[in-house]
Amino acid sequence: MRLRVDPAEPPFQAIISAAVFSLGVCGDELEIHRIAFLPPTDEMAPRNPLAAEVARQLCAYLADAEYPFVLPLRAAGTPFQRRVWQQIAAIPTHQTRSYGEIARMLRSAPRAVGQACAANPYPVVVPCHRVLARGGRLGGFAHQKDGFLLDVKHWLLVHEGC
Repeated sequence: MRLRVDPAEPPFQAIISAAVFSLGVCGDELEIHRIAFLPPTDEMAPRNPLAAEVARQLCAYLADAEYPFVLPLRAAGTPFQRRVWQQIAAIPTHQTRSYGEIARMLRSAPRAVGQACAANPYPVVVPCHRVLARGGRLGGFAHQKDGFLLDVKHWLLVHEGC
């Protein structure tokens, strides 16, 4: 499968392969700007020292779901999105929360939480895959209700023993 890259997107500084997907890392030498889920594709060697560190940490997580990330993430999102991402980042490995539970903690609505999850620029590091629909259903993932990204969410949850 050939990787189609949107010309408006910044180039990746590294691509890491996992079982059923790849992760593209965008950033500069000081901060990570975005991590993107990609269809399985060839790995790309890191282009700078920070990309090498991100690749190392992502590979460590893929080998051990309990690996704790320590990465310089560029500030992104609205104040509400950042509050949602903070709640998501606090969900322990091997556990999940529902959109409704997070909405109650933030005095918001589940749909707004879902939209903030979908806008997360740092998937895996900020584990939006740990947020499920009511009744433990997968719900959506990154604005998708089925297909490739739902398969990725399922894989990540199984990887973490959820």
